[in-house]
Amino acid sequence: MRLVPRKFFPIALAAATLLLPTSALAEPTADQILSQSRATAAAQHKNILLIFGASWCGPCHMFQHFLDDPTIAPIMNKAFVITTLDADELTTDTKHHDTPGAVDLRAKLGGGAVGIPYLVMLTPACHPIINSLRPDPKAPAGGNIGYPAVPAEVDWFMQMLQKSAPTLTPQDTATIHAWLTAHGS
Repeated sequence: MRLVPRKFFPIALAAATLLLPTSALAEPTADQILSQSRATAAAQHKNILLIFGASWCGPCHMFQHFLDDPTIAPIMNKAFVITTLDADELTTDTKHHDTPGAVDLRAKLGGGAVGIPYLVMLTPACHPIINSLRPDPKAPAGGNIGYPAVPAEVDWFMQMLQKSAPTLTPQDTATIHAWLTAHGS
């Protein structure tokens, strides 16, 4: 058997990589990510908070800051398996791209042409409980609250929590409400 000289090893490795099936190199799809969240939610007896966002989206970063806050994180993590999918990335951005299938999943869950972040709270079986489309008489489909920054959006987010997070205590919801009110616009 003849061995490949060391200097050709990187070229051979690159060539072998090109021969791998695309699925071996591809990132997980939205369905695969949600399947993992479903299993975790069922095992932990939690619901799923599904967030559709993008790297360029300021309100998405604000919502992530809310979720990462040391006061808020334990509260939200007590009630939800938090799952984020990238949707609406800029086609000119070579570093960021949509999670495969995320745009279609968002449309299937009622958020087709609305802004981001788009939030959906799901049962562990992935049945929608409520989403971030707040009833709005001026918009028959409702208005997406995105990051809840103004009082009407905060109120809708609190209603979303009331419907989807029965394990939260009145103190938990008061803490969330106070945080959002203090960090709103």
